[in-house]
Amino acid sequence: MRSILLHVGDDSCMEARLQVALDIAREFNAHITCLQPVSFDMSVPGDLYGTMIAELIPVIQDNADQLRARLSARLANEDVTWDWQQEQGPSRQLLMQAAALADLVVLGACDPASDGKRPSALAGYLAVYGRSPLLVVSEAIRSFDLSGAAMVAWNGSLEAANALRGAVPLLRRASSVTLANVCEDAEAVGVSLPSFDAAEYLSRHGITCEIVSIERGQHSVGQAVAEAAAARDAAYLVFGAYGHSRAVETMFGGVTRELLSAPPLPVFAAH
Repeated sequence: MRSILLHVGDDSCMEARLQVALDIAREFNAHITCLQPVSFDMSVPGDLYGTMIAELIPVIQDNADQLRARLSARLANEDVTWDWQQEQGPSRQLLMQAAALADLVVLGACDPASDGKRPSALAGYLAVYGRSPLLVVSEAIRSFDLSGAAMVAWNGSLEAANALRGAVPLLRRASSVTLANVCEDAEAVGVSLPSFDAAEYLSRHGITCEIVSIERGQHSVGQAVAEAAAARDAAYLVFGAYGHSRAVETMFGGVTRELLSAPPLPVFAAH
C-alpha cells in the first residue's frame, strides 16, 4: 500500500480524512496524492445568461486556492511525501481516473452538497463503480489505529472477497481480526463463499481470525454490523460494497448505503 489518493474538498470531513491518510502513509511509507477537484458546473435559478455564474467562478477558484495553500503549508511539515493536483471538472470522473493507479482512496462520509446531512453520493458511487479500495471516514474521526482490532463483514459475496483481499496489508497489522458472518438476501449476494474459506485465505497471509455470527434481531444488516464492530472496539470495518442496479447509479445497496452514512468508525470498502 504505497500510493494513497486523498480527496480534497472544503467540507466538514476534510480534517478527518487528512489525519487518516497521514497515519496510513507513515505506517506504509506511502505517497499521498492530494486531488482537489474544482467544478464550475452549476446553475442559478433566473440566471438565463450566466451572468451570476461568471461572477462566482473567480470566487470558487479563489476559495480553492486558499484551501490548497492552507493544507500545503501543513503537509510541508509532515514526514510523508505528497503532491497536489488541482483539476477542473466533476469530482466523480476525476477521482475515478486518478484512482486507477492508487492502492487506496480516502474519502469523507458526508455529502458537501447537503451540509453533511446525507451520505456521500461520491463515496457510494466510487464504492460501487470503482475498482480501487476506499477508506471512508466521518467527521468525528481524528486518527487511524492500524494496530487496533479489525472487523470484516462477511456475507460470502464476491464483493466481500474483493474487500478482504484488498484489506490484507491493513489486517496484517491488526491486533485481532474478527470475521463476522452476516445473513443477506441470497439473490442480492449472488454467490456464497464459506467463511472458513475466507479464514483459510487469511491464514496463508499469516493472519489469524475469529469467526462469529451476527444476530440481526430487529436490526438491519448495516446496524447489526456497526453494533458488532462497536462491541468489539474495532478500529475499522471491512466490507464489500455492491449495488442493486447498475442502470441507476444512485441505487447502491441498502447495506452499502447504511455503512457509508456517518459511520462511527473508518470503513474500508471495495467492490
